[in-house]
Amino acid sequence: MTYQEALHFLYTATPVFQREGGGAYKPGLETTRALDSYYQHPHTAYRTIHVAGTNGKGSTSHSLASILMAAGYRVGLFTSPHLVDFRERIRVDGEVVSEEFVTRFVAEVGPLVEQHRPSFFELTTLMALVYFREAHVDIAVIEVGMGGRLDSTNIIQPLLSIITGISLDHTQYLGETLTAIAGEKAGIIKAKTPVVIGHAEESEVRQVFVKRAQELCAPITFADEEVVVSTVEPQPHGQLFMLDPSSAVLSTPPRLLSTPTVFFGLQGSVQRLNLRTILSAVHLFPSVGLDVPEEALRVGLQEVALRTGLRGRWEIVERDPLLICDTGHNEEGIRYVTEGLRALGRPLRIIFGMVSDKDITSALSSLPPEATYYFTEASVPRAMPSGELLRLAMECGLRGRAFPTLASALETAQAERERGDVLFVGGSNFLVADLLEYQSTHKL
Repeated sequence: MTYQEALHFLYTATPVFQREGGGAYKPGLETTRALDSYYQHPHTAYRTIHVAGTNGKGSTSHSLASILMAAGYRVGLFTSPHLVDFRERIRVDGEVVSEEFVTRFVAEVGPLVEQHRPSFFELTTLMALVYFREAHVDIAVIEVGMGGRLDSTNIIQPLLSIITGISLDHTQYLGETLTAIAGEKAGIIKAKTPVVIGHAEESEVRQVFVKRAQELCAPITFADEEVVVSTVEPQPHGQLFMLDPSSAVLSTPPRLLSTPTVFFGLQGSVQRLNLRTILSAVHLFPSVGLDVPEEALRVGLQEVALRTGLRGRWEIVERDPLLICDTGHNEEGIRYVTEGLRALGRPLRIIFGMVSDKDITSALSSLPPEATYYFTEASVPRAMPSGELLRLAMECGLRGRAFPTLASALETAQAERERGDVLFVGGSNFLVADLLEYQSTHKL
């Protein structure tokens, strides 16, 4: 079996949510536990950190992995979805899993697929857990795919659980209220295991987490009570944050930082929330047996993308003319995108596409009406047809045209741009993936 044949098997023999949506969603842990048992529980061979949340879990997972790597640990990282290459999902010390391992695992697992009919995500979760054991990692950062309680990754027993935040997304699977979604995310909280809650402003949502933590005797930390960000200063390759001296990471032993300034190598206004979560988590590291010196923390935060290969988070693809992309794909994520775009103070040309199973109207209503739009569709079956997206956008007061592909939309926007205009591509992980693939073969 070749690597390409292995990928073909993964995409055709198992239901793939990334491409198919709800028809591939398979809640429950029975199949994952059966596969895990067959492979003799690989996740018990190393320590783990579990990261859930509606938005921010990818940036948080990559950042924690980068910090741990800078501290000298050998670190596994499992995230989803990938943008360009399937192997992006599974990394050790920033290096993607080898084609040889993927091919070997798929060849071995064939009979189990026939027996248990796992989903694509169930199978790739086990692939990651097995690979991390084979690679002899010290610790693995495991990102939840969707929800938490019934997610395939929830078979692990982590040192630390993290829930970055709650907003309305995947409501058809997780519930139609914030408290219902919070209940699903709270399913990753484990007995006597510390949990960090990154962003939960609503008292009823906070109470869901508190109740679950109390039931399981799990120490709970709310990041907004631990870290107070006073100011943020954008920099060419990141952001400089000033923390309030009252922040626990500065004032409560063991002190995490000796000075209140923190440089974070990720762009975008949403990183203010993510940084609070990350620092709150690292502040707990000594209590769970992890040693991260201050210098390693600072280096890890500064070099996240370099160390882990993270892409698509307020990524500046080109600087002249300015072209930015971001994977924000729900109402909350797009609100932060709009905030960042408006802060640039320049005319906006936005290439935008979404998948059909999102709350399209709420997302469109969060976009800046002053921009010029090029509505398009990503190259996946779940993509909303650009003509339909344009119709909904016009009802929300947005103006633009529809294009059948990212390439046609981008090329038109580039041809029509004027000096000083900002080009932005977003609305979907898959549209950003199309942009990065296009970039690899075309001059932007």
